[in-house]
Parts: sequence; C-alpha cells; structure tokens
Amino acid sequence: MSQAKKFASQADMEEKKVTFSQISEHAWAYTAEGDPNTGIVIGDDCVLVADTQATPAMAADVVRRIREVTDKPIKYVVLTHYHAVRVLGAAGYGAEHILASQDTRDLIVERGEQDKASEIGRFPRLFQNVKTVPPGLTWPTMTFTGKMTLWLGKLEVQLLQLGRGHTKGDTVVWLPQERALLSGDLVEFGATPYAGDAYFKDWPQTLDNVAALKPAALVPGRGAALTTPEAVAEGLTGTRDFIADVYASVQEGVKAGRDLNAVYKDTYEKLKPKYSQWVIFDHCMPFDVSRAYDEASGHVDPRVWTAERDVEMWKALEG
Repeated sequence: MSQAKKFASQADMEEKKVTFSQISEHAWAYTAEGDPNTGIVIGDDCVLVADTQATPAMAADVVRRIREVTDKPIKYVVLTHYHAVRVLGAAGYGAEHILASQDTRDLIVERGEQDKASEIGRFPRLFQNVKTVPPGLTWPTMTFTGKMTLWLGKLEVQLLQLGRGHTKGDTVVWLPQERALLSGDLVEFGATPYAGDAYFKDWPQTLDNVAALKPAALVPGRGAALTTPEAVAEGLTGTRDFIADVYASVQEGVKAGRDLNAVYKDTYEKLKPKYSQWVIFDHCMPFDVSRAYDEASGHVDPRVWTAERDVEMWKALEG
C-alpha cells in the first residue's frame, strides 16, 4: 500500500485469450480471462447479444465467432446496464433493436457522457480502436420496466430486472426453458465486482433473487462461464460475499468517524487475503470503497464519476 500505483487499469495491457463456448442449447458465452464478457442467444430465427464489448472493432470478433456457428441475423442487442465498456460496441452488430431497462436509459441521459470519458480514460486496453465508436452515446430503441418477453421463434427469452446491485438499471437475460442466464455484472466469477455505481444494501438481495430462478448455467459479467448449478452457486456466493465484506468494513469505519482514506486502507488490508487474486482487485477497490463510504454516510444514490473525479479519487487514496 505504500508504493503509488499507476492510475486504474492503465497498467493492465496484457492481451487475453478469448473463449467462445456453448453453455446450453441456445446460449453461448464469449469470455476473455476476466475481461468483460458477452452473452449470446441463438434462437430459431435470429440472434440476441447481451453486452456489446467496448468498441465496434472489438464487437467484430464477437460477430466472427457467432458466424462460425450460425448465419441467422443478429436482431437484438441487450444492454444489461449503462457502462461504456459494455455498450459502445453496439453499432458493430447492425441489430434491429437495442433493448434496455428504462432505468438504464435514465442513467444514460443523466451520466452517459461523463461515464464514457471516465471509462475510456481508465481502460485503454479495453477500448481497442476507440475511433470506431460512433459520435455520441448508445441509445436503446426500446425500454421496459420489470420484465419484457421476447420470442426468438419458439424460444422464450425474458429480460428481467431483479433488483438494484451493480447499477439501478441491471437487467438479466433468462432462458426459462433451459435455465440459462446472462447476468451482466450482477455476478462475477474470479473477478472483483466493480461497485462504483452500486447499491450495496440491495445487491445481496438481488443475488438471492437471481438464485431463486435456479439457473443451471450462467454467463457472468467477468470470468469463466458457469456451466453447472454448483458453479453458478459458487459465482453467486463469491459475489455476495465480496459485496457484504466491503460494506461491513466500510460501515464500521463510518460509524467510528474515520475519513475515507483511513477506511480505504483498512478495508483494502482486510479484503486482500481473500480477494487479491481476483482480476482487477487493485483497480476496483478505490471505486468500491468510495461508493460504499458514500452509501454508509447516507448518500443513497451514486455520485457521477467523471474523468476528473477518477483522478482526484485515485490520487487521494493511492497517490
């Protein structure tokens, strides 16, 4: 903790190996050793993609993998939440519809531009060929609240809001006929949850709501695809434990009247033995503790992260 770290994930420039694997009859996982995942549903007559990668240039590799197994048109893109690293590749699919919860659209209106500048600054490797991103933001063409059902031929696909967690707009893609789930960043596996825009008090219950569906297979936001109920349970438990551990430590510090810097250092040291081997642990912890400190101090909704706030926070906690 005594040595200053390079800002955020700018030090992470190692290329990751991509895996494209089938997790159920109609669902596929595009994963990359802890980088953001993409979930794919290949229906009877068309394809749905959930989370688009960060740029159209990166989306092209997802399309290439899809075309290895089907020539059906990519009709739907689903934004599981609003973060730039998940949505700015949408233009690369030529989809007929871009679907999101109304809460996600509201977040794009409120803070989309700031988030775009913030994330591109944090993750240079994850925005490969950023010049391919069209000007402006990625906007849903259709929104829903609570639940939307799509029919890809005879295949039922449900878009569900199961509660707030990673953001207030979180959406999962659920295939009830084969109990396969695309969770977005509500669930991570072997990767540190980013909670800079999270609702710490709500997230564990939302994970319980995910568990109540009894998924047999799951594509997490980061990490390997989970292809058995036991692996799914492990992913849910790991995510839930991390969120609970961060918030418990931060709450303790806030109740004791300690400042953010002291609470961060305490929380980092408490969680390091259990979680430091997870992908992006060092990157996420300052953002996660900052948000938890706000929530424990009575700020119910997350503050907007800007590129300037990122740097100020990082210098204050890691500089």
